[in-house]
Amino acid sequence: MRFPTMQVLKRSSSSSAPGAGRAPVVIRRHGAFTRLWHWVNAACLVVLLMSGLQIFNAHPALYWGKDSSFDAPALSIRAMSGSDGEPRGITRLGDHRFDTTGVLGVSGPIDARERRAFPAWATLPGPRWLAAGRQWHFLAGWLFAPLLITYLLYLVLSGQLHRRLLPRRHEWRTLGHVVTEHLRLRFPRGEEARHYNLLQKLAYLLVLFVVMPLVVLTGLTMSPTMDAAWPWLLDVFGGRQSARTIHFLCALALVGFFLIHIVLVLVSGVVNNLRSMITGRYVLPPEKEAQDD
Repeated sequence: MRFPTMQVLKRSSSSSAPGAGRAPVVIRRHGAFTRLWHWVNAACLVVLLMSGLQIFNAHPALYWGKDSSFDAPALSIRAMSGSDGEPRGITRLGDHRFDTTGVLGVSGPIDARERRAFPAWATLPGPRWLAAGRQWHFLAGWLFAPLLITYLLYLVLSGQLHRRLLPRRHEWRTLGHVVTEHLRLRFPRGEEARHYNLLQKLAYLLVLFVVMPLVVLTGLTMSPTMDAAWPWLLDVFGGRQSARTIHFLCALALVGFFLIHIVLVLVSGVVNNLRSMITGRYVLPPEKEAQDD
């Protein structure tokens, strides 16, 4: 996550003059705590996702409510024998069925296809190692949850939440323009690049304060020990099976967010963005000349 500051580290003495020859403006975009949290959090989420898919493979179906309705899952990924006797991967979403052979349900080399919900390359620590997968998942989870709470407290207590993430009233009028600019892969430049735009603010608020907390809370709801200590969790989410489904959907939402995040990092200046998340220094993209508009 990126939280730019207003501190200018380097600027040409003639930067106030228009025209070429202006030296780049370098700002301190990320503090040490933000950078450390970003990379540790990213590692935790990768392990959580891949070990979570390993756990899901042990029972590749999702349900709503307190119990498992095996005949009517909300989602299932299974292998079935086709008319030719070969295994076929079938993904069922409600009343709809899709043939996902080679990706979901049945995957692997054509001459050595295996029956599994998610392919082996997407799971940790091994293709069929449920016990170790649960251990990896719990280890990453008990790192992820305290770090998330600490980071959210940091945003609130440091004032970063108010200064950087909460949208201002006038910004709502720019939402359509911001969406259009992102779809056209045109990104803020110059002074405008110092701050988050409305789309970035909404995305980070949703991920940090809704999706990630839901991942933690639904994960706790699936634990019998936590249910005994906090029985209200089952009431909040409508049962352990509903919590498991919400947990899975939130994980998919995070995958979508990260894919979009990585693509935007690449197309908006991969070197500049990575440097800012490693060293904290970010070079403001120069304003376009009038004739280029």
